Amino acid sequence: MNKKRVGQKIATLVIVLAITGCSKITSITEQAKETAENEPLAPSLQASMSINPWYQSAENSLQSDLTKFQTIHNEVGSAKNVILFIGDGMSIATITAARILDGQLRGESGEENQLSFEKLPFTGFSKTYNVDAQTPDSAGTMTAMMSGVKTDAGIIGLSEEVSRGDCASSKGTEVISALELAEIAGMGTGIVTTARLTHATPAATYAHSPDRDWEDVSDMPTEAIAQGCVDIADQFVHFKERIQQEYGVSVDGIDVAMGGGRRHFLPKDAAFNSPDAVSAIEGDRTDNRDLIAEWKKLYPYGQYVMDQTGFESLTKAAQLPVLGLFNESHMRYEMDRKKDISGEPSLSEMTAKAIQLLEAKDKGYFLMVEAGRIDHGHHAGSAFNALHESIELSQAVARAQASTNPNETLIIVTSDHSHVFTMAGYPKRGNPILGKVVSVSSDQEALALDNMPYTTLGYANGRGFKDLGDETDADLAYEHPIDQGRKDLNSINTQAPGYHQETLIPLESETHSGEDVGIFATGPGAHLVSGVHEQNVIFHIMNYVANLTGKATSTLPKK
Repeated sequence: MNKKRVGQKIATLVIVLAITGCSKITSITEQAKETAENEPLAPSLQASMSINPWYQSAENSLQSDLTKFQTIHNEVGSAKNVILFIGDGMSIATITAARILDGQLRGESGEENQLSFEKLPFTGFSKTYNVDAQTPDSAGTMTAMMSGVKTDAGIIGLSEEVSRGDCASSKGTEVISALELAEIAGMGTGIVTTARLTHATPAATYAHSPDRDWEDVSDMPTEAIAQGCVDIADQFVHFKERIQQEYGVSVDGIDVAMGGGRRHFLPKDAAFNSPDAVSAIEGDRTDNRDLIAEWKKLYPYGQYVMDQTGFESLTKAAQLPVLGLFNESHMRYEMDRKKDISGEPSLSEMTAKAIQLLEAKDKGYFLMVEAGRIDHGHHAGSAFNALHESIELSQAVARAQASTNPNETLIIVTSDHSHVFTMAGYPKRGNPILGKVVSVSSDQEALALDNMPYTTLGYANGRGFKDLGDETDADLAYEHPIDQGRKDLNSINTQAPGYHQETLIPLESETHSGEDVGIFATGPGAHLVSGVHEQNVIFHIMNYVANLTGKATSTLPKK
């Protein structure tokens, strides 16, 4: 790609945001506080309110809210670092149910609880549809968040002009990602995920592919290979070379990458199996290439780890880059993690480690963290796993907040899409969120018109009812037949890890949903998430606040 085109490509991303009125906001805030202080409730009214804990709690919340606007940063480039958290498939109902479960696990009723990211000062909503799909997939949605451009379902790092699965049509449709801009700008770059590193969400940070399923060469049609398309794992390993070739700048490559998915990096040969391989032949690649070995050759000073011991050996002084591939496929569910042969770090542990390693980058960093298995728990019809994964995401966000300077780090927490996951009935407060409905003022399980009890949580579609007891691996549901419709739950422990909720419509897997998802933010520019946004606006917020385009442009060779 010639330098003129490179300059034009990045220049098209320059954002001119006319953000005004913050002085007015401050004055309004001051006026509101003055009014609150000078015009208290009359004694006759206040008497009934001052002792009410709900009233006082809400009043304290308001006073806290009034101070938010006093610390707003509007300047371009006011954030040194950006951390984007993606709760894959984390719907509003998922957040609510996870909040309640998190509280109940600590002996509380749960409803009054808040997950860590729910406490962030600014919130908004994201409209998740793809260009061609009312209900989206993760490839199109993550491309929107990473590039500022909405695209079709199944497409990674390319505009809507491409046809899915058509390599030839992808040429010239590439869109640049926030991580690529950060890399060109000389910032640190990191990816953390509990899914495969080549899966749709993490792939959209660094790859460009007309089909999200092209995770390794064995997944690609012969024609696509002949036309020059490269599989996603290959694109990850040779990311540094591609960026240098396309943009004519010297970069050091992705500094930290942790997740699962070793199978897409290894040849289809048992001789290359890792010590904790699950399959007889761990690798999937049919081109006989060992991409892990290629990565090590490209970065002889780098650190490759594949188990808990290796992870714990990484200190703050560890030589970058770091590549951690902790599972053959996706990493284990959080509640199933202890069963891993070689041990796997948790999402919160990987997040804290990535931040620790990236802190050494003088120009700041861009880090994407995905709780990928929320989505997988829902697809398997397991609320138990989806909610525990969401709680772990909350822990990861809390670790990030504790590890960063709030005055220089923008943290955004959002989801790529929703799920057909519901909370139903009229259970009384404190009723076990994974349990059966017990109505207000009752101690007996509520009965539906079919004279059977029912759970608070359920799915509109999917594989349906499963009673797998203490099993913590939700994916084992796929080894059992689809069993939709109502079941007699009288003797079933619906709070057990292996219980999978009933479903209405039988499908091979539960599906995504099309409603909006939440956005939560703190740090410089966090107020920009307020309101209802097209999902691609998230990129533009990060780009503006960290001045990614401006910094990247300044590094390009002069014409």
